[in-house]
Amino acid sequence: MSIPRVLIVAGSDSGGGAGIQADIRTVTMLGGHPMTAITAITAQNTLGVQAVHPMPTEIVLAQVDSVLSDLGADAVKVGMIGSAETALALADRLEGAGLPLVFDPVMVATSGATLAGAATVAAFGRLLALATVVTPNLPELAALGGEAAVLAQGCALLVKGGHAEGAAVEDRLVEADGRTTRWSAPRVDTRHTHGTGCTLASGIACALAEGLPLADAVARARLFVRLALLDAPGLGGGHGPMGQGRVRRDGVAAGPLMNQATLFAPDAERWAACGAFYEALGFRRIVDAPPRYARFEGPDGATLSVEVRPGGGGGGPVLYFEHEDPDGAAARLRAAGHAAGEAEDRPWGWREAAVLDPAGNAIRLYRAGEARRYPPWRLP
Repeated sequence: MSIPRVLIVAGSDSGGGAGIQADIRTVTMLGGHPMTAITAITAQNTLGVQAVHPMPTEIVLAQVDSVLSDLGADAVKVGMIGSAETALALADRLEGAGLPLVFDPVMVATSGATLAGAATVAAFGRLLALATVVTPNLPELAALGGEAAVLAQGCALLVKGGHAEGAAVEDRLVEADGRTTRWSAPRVDTRHTHGTGCTLASGIACALAEGLPLADAVARARLFVRLALLDAPGLGGGHGPMGQGRVRRDGVAAGPLMNQATLFAPDAERWAACGAFYEALGFRRIVDAPPRYARFEGPDGATLSVEVRPGGGGGGPVLYFEHEDPDGAAARLRAAGHAAGEAEDRPWGWREAAVLDPAGNAIRLYRAGEARRYPPWRLP
């Protein structure tokens, strides 16, 4: 089985929230193999950056050469760059490599500390010209000269709206041919946002390494970022790290991923008893609609629902396989002669298709995004 190989060129974050540490967690959780060329060592935590030590350019290039000459790569993600000299030399090295390149022009840390001087920012032009997509936040986009200046380099531009005001976050992808894709989602109310840009860029790079089209790569990476924000562990006294390591059972890959099952109880009394049973096992109740439905989350992020079905189980449990394209997966099963219905949007925010395997077991192919573990009605 092949594995998408992502070379990450970025700085190290001693607090583990951003930089190489966030990149490695993201690529790993998305099923890729992360490889690194560290451009700088920083002393930082959730409160700020206390020190920065750029790596010598020749050491950065040696890391790049070491990786590419042996393991190879399917995509490159470039984040923090230690110096203008390194930016220019890196562009020379990557030019002609023919690899998708995601450039996250890191200039300022979440805490506000400056991570790229004027000379380094001026050297970014070479990397812009090589990039498949550039992912600046709004202040970084302004420092690069605005949308027109970036698009003039021939790359795609993802305009991230996290720094804008409003209850919703609006992101906009403008591709080199002018096609524009927009996304909007409610803002996640958390101070634990350290590493959002690194995580998004690495998520895009991993998807491009798999061969996904750019817009699909961005959509999947956005979902991963939102889930990691929702899963933030709450560490530190400032801008804390995200929870990339918790996003392991969500539909952020092609699938199929078995991450949900529904069991049935014949009446409300035994439904309540089942709820107590699964809580005693260590599951956490995340949705509660007595006296007929409850959903529980396991330690690894898989979910289990218990639903009242009068008269008994009625055919046994239903297994849910999350898939990024349930419509296409169901269509392929129908074409092969299997019992598979059309996918439909459900009131609880899932799109799902009912399927029977040859033995008559009930399967659902579905896509839920945030709605499986973090529906609007999730218990606090």
